[in-house]
Formats: sequence, structure tokens, C-alpha cells
Amino acid sequence: MNSTAALALAEPGEAADLAAFLVRLLRFDKAAVVRLQGVPRPDGPGVLAVFGRLPLGGSGVLVVRTAGLSRLDAPVDLTVSAGQLLDGLDEAAGTVARPAPVTGPAWAGLLPPRTGWQPVGAPPADRVRAEVTDAVREFRERSEAVPGHHRTRAVLDALADEIWSRPVTVLPELPLRAAHAAQVIGFLNPRAPLGVHRAGGWLRLSAPAGSVALRTAAAPGAGLGLSPVRPR
Repeated sequence: MNSTAALALAEPGEAADLAAFLVRLLRFDKAAVVRLQGVPRPDGPGVLAVFGRLPLGGSGVLVVRTAGLSRLDAPVDLTVSAGQLLDGLDEAAGTVARPAPVTGPAWAGLLPPRTGWQPVGAPPADRVRAEVTDAVREFRERSEAVPGHHRTRAVLDALADEIWSRPVTVLPELPLRAAHAAQVIGFLNPRAPLGVHRAGGWLRLSAPAGSVALRTAAAPGAGLGLSPVRPR
């Protein structure tokens, strides 16, 4: 397989799931980029991880969608346009074309660590989702109460940061920002299990559909690249 060949996805429906992920990213940023990492696996052909960034308030959260590959001859690691990647998805054939690489933003070079994740907890998804819903309602009501001439991006970002920095009640180690990101990207299913893990200054919220990662503190060794394995 050459460096520009399309990647063949292993399971029916993977292309549609990946397309839905990219569409949600592009709603937040029409010029969004994603970092692709494809790694061969000892127990199969390989897995593709697609890293994106959701801007929530003044901070960002990384979101990761994985897909099994039916064939992978060599590792893949490049940053591309999310829109071009979406255009290159062929749901009928179950393939994804690799766009030309682009110069990525700073976040694309600072991914979560590859190893060292330790469990923090497994909050009930329905209760986490209920807290996110309440917080979204609060943000809407408070932002609408701000006089129009004061409703600037900076004011709204500050309000968002105040709300999304709060801890989730059922697991205080988890900030609402991570749960909100999981909700808007389509990972937060109230009937699906959640897991929270920490590695150095990073926190990860994992669900069957994908994971969310954010930096909670600067830590030596962070940013070495996350192995793109399916969330468990």
C-alpha cells in the first residue's frame, strides 16, 4: 500500500460513523483539521485513530474516534483537512482516502501519552448526561440574559469556562468540559458504559463510540502520542 492509497475499513458502518464524527467537528470549525494515526496491531491488520479538537469556551478538548482497518502495511501519521477527509469517505466501499497533509495547529503535535493510564472511575452515563443537560440550559439562560451590546465572544467564552470547569457531581475528578465534549461529538450515550483514566497531566473519558482527552496540568512526558486503540 503506497502512501496515498485509500484505507480499507474493517467493519460495515465504520465509514458512516466516521463521517458523523467529522460532520460534528466541522459544525464547530469549517476549517477543522484532524490528525490521523494508523498503527498495525499484532492481533489484526490495524486500527485508525482520528484526533480532532473541539473549542469549548476559551479552552479546547481533544476528541478521538477509532476504526478498525482490514489492511495496513505501514504506520500512518499525518495531519489533514477534516473536510477533505470527509469528502474522501466512501460509505459503500468502506474506504477512506488520505488527503494531502497540511501544516497542523499546535494541538496536533501534543497528543495524550501513549501509556501509563490509571483508572479514576466509571460514572453512570445517564447521570453525567443529565448534568451536561442542566449546564447547557444554564449557559443558554445566562448568555441570553447578557445585554446584546455586551454579548461578545470574550464574555461568552468566560461564561462557558466558568460552567465547563466545574466538576461532575458523580465523579469530581471529571470536569464538565469533558462530558460536554462527549455529548456534542456523539459519544455520550446514556445506556453505554463510561470510563475515566488519568496519565500524568492528562484525563481521558472513554465510551464505546470514542474518547475525549484534556490536559488538566502540565506534566513531564505528556504529549508522546496516544496509541489508537478502541476505547474499552
